[in-house]
Amino acid sequence: MNVSTLGTLGIDFGTSNSAVSWANHGEAAQLIEIEGEHINMPTAVFFNAEDQCTHFGREAVAEYLSGTEGRLMRSLKSLLGSPLLLETTEINGHAVSFLDVVAIFLGELRERASIELGDEPTRVVMGRPVHFVDDNEERDALAQNSLEEAAYRVGFEHVSFQLEPIAAALDYERRLTKESLVLVVDIGGGTSDFTVVRLGPQHIEKANRSSDILATSGVHIGGTDFDQKLSLGQVMPLLGYRHLGPEGREVPHRVFLDLSTWHLIQWQYLPRALSQAQNLRTNYSDQNLHRRLMEVLNQREGHRIAYEVEQAKIRCSVSDAATTIDLGFLEHDLSASMAPDDMQRILAAQLSKTVACARECVMRAGLQDSDLSAVYLTGGSSALRPFQRALQAAFPGVALVEGDLFGGVASGLAYSK
Repeated sequence: MNVSTLGTLGIDFGTSNSAVSWANHGEAAQLIEIEGEHINMPTAVFFNAEDQCTHFGREAVAEYLSGTEGRLMRSLKSLLGSPLLLETTEINGHAVSFLDVVAIFLGELRERASIELGDEPTRVVMGRPVHFVDDNEERDALAQNSLEEAAYRVGFEHVSFQLEPIAAALDYERRLTKESLVLVVDIGGGTSDFTVVRLGPQHIEKANRSSDILATSGVHIGGTDFDQKLSLGQVMPLLGYRHLGPEGREVPHRVFLDLSTWHLIQWQYLPRALSQAQNLRTNYSDQNLHRRLMEVLNQREGHRIAYEVEQAKIRCSVSDAATTIDLGFLEHDLSASMAPDDMQRILAAQLSKTVACARECVMRAGLQDSDLSAVYLTGGSSALRPFQRALQAAFPGVALVEGDLFGGVASGLAYSK
């Protein structure tokens, strides 16, 4: 690539996946292949305890699933704005904060971009959701400040931020031939963000686009929340979730909630958590369920379960047909099912809240559905078939346009001024 000192690197640091793009001033953005031929990479870091190496993305997940001893960390973005971010954890004999891990991942993105560009980028626009943290401005500001600190720490000299749905809109705008009012829907791993924006070729060169943004809204619900609900609904009952004990009371839920949440799984492997889980034995009527739970915890199979649920969700959505969640690594022939009706039922509350947030955005803009030219979808979780059906029902007659689900935000960030 021809790299100009005026160029901008766009980094979409996502809860589930990340992407990077580059644009010289006045030129089209180019997505950078950051993992083989892929323009997106799972936001995952694996610290290999056997060879002391650090792995990223698909390689990180593969290393963990192969049984290599070490620590897998995902959903790092979910920790931004949380007190947990500055807490330390032991990795290969060293105390490392979760902010350090975020910086390690961003540093890897910058290094991979530098290799493709032939030079080290110094200017970056980072994406951010409408709300890192719902209804808490102080923690929301802390989240952005922490991400900014991590970006400066890895060598960037100029760091700025753009709302992710607006970045997606800036990318979509390059395809329009006339002025349009568009509801941009960005469903990521951790948040769902919405923007009503005026787009068109006559607006592209504006230095300030604030007058074109009619409304924004967002809710802290995304793909990882869908995964959690699906895991609780279809897999965790096989470990004792909602199981009634000898006294007719359900087994305490905490361990199952954490095992279904990517960034909390590792806490259940600590000695104190293992002891607490072992003590749940008396809460079970079916001791086989407790045995499975302890197998998951002792063998550290929580991330594998989360991965299998995520993959089943994708298969079920793409095929619109039932699929199987293979749990044979826990017990011979053990499996769970996932069908479209299961997804619709289990995710109903989350989908309703998410679509309501989209409707609120249009209401804030003072528009009727007939004023919208399109509902533009971006973010990997916007491909979820039950979500698209719910959105289409909420906006009948408005075209759903599926954009670059994994690269659109990154491209738009590189266009941001």
